[in-house]
Amino acid sequence: MTMVPDQHGELILTESRTMRAQTAGRVDVLDKVKALALLPDGVHATTDIVSSYYEVDVEAIHSLVRRNRDELTENGMRTLKGDDLRAFEAVNLTTSKRQALRVFSRRTILNVGQLLTESDVARQVRTYLLDVEEIATPAQRIEGVERAQLARERLTAMGVAKQFGLVNSSYVEAMARTELARMNGEEPDIDPADMTITCDEYLDGRVARADLGSARTRLGKTVAALYRARYDGKDPQKIKRPIHGVHREVAVYTHRDIDLFDTAWVEVSKHYDVQDRFELGGAA
Repeated sequence: MTMVPDQHGELILTESRTMRAQTAGRVDVLDKVKALALLPDGVHATTDIVSSYYEVDVEAIHSLVRRNRDELTENGMRTLKGDDLRAFEAVNLTTSKRQALRVFSRRTILNVGQLLTESDVARQVRTYLLDVEEIATPAQRIEGVERAQLARERLTAMGVAKQFGLVNSSYVEAMARTELARMNGEEPDIDPADMTITCDEYLDGRVARADLGSARTRLGKTVAALYRARYDGKDPQKIKRPIHGVHREVAVYTHRDIDLFDTAWVEVSKHYDVQDRFELGGAA
């Protein structure tokens, strides 16, 4: 199966360490994209092998390691020296006078593919990581493909938006994690600070239903102005939400910006008798 890389959606992985961590265990993807030749122990690869797999110069791998050493080390990259090197060479390589040797596990090789931007093979790896392949029944397969396609479209839109500075990074991070989880039929594991919130959700229980429309307008304008001031004039991201039975575009934020709502509410709440007019479930 030849994958056509989704150039904006797959870049979500290169930009987000959280996204890479979520897909770090799917090392099976490597062999689906291209045959991977490992050392005789069947576990490790050298820098030369990794560069050959991704069809880039060795220096591209060296450069990537310098920029992402901590992350790659966490995923299994090791530099062998002394007795460890001699023991490793005895199994895998011809003994030489080298003083050190960097080796990569499958997980690290996958990590390289998540990060490497100048390789077509790496792009295909990222595209596979964002795709759904293992669906049990034909009906589930169709549903999964449709879900994956929708998620990829959303990831593409978010990638483009982030590339041109149209949305803040916390929103992209939260929504990308949500879409990746949905593609795999899982519940997203999201930091509470990255959960989204709208004006309607913030106002729930704070004003009477009769005042909701007015309060939403006042609060929305004030929060949006504060948001633009914080993010150098950028407008908040908008999504479609049902309002009075009609899907309308509304501004959506994350809880990282909840202080903007609190600041705006200090002023907006002056226009409403919140204590006397509080309604819950339609009760006066």
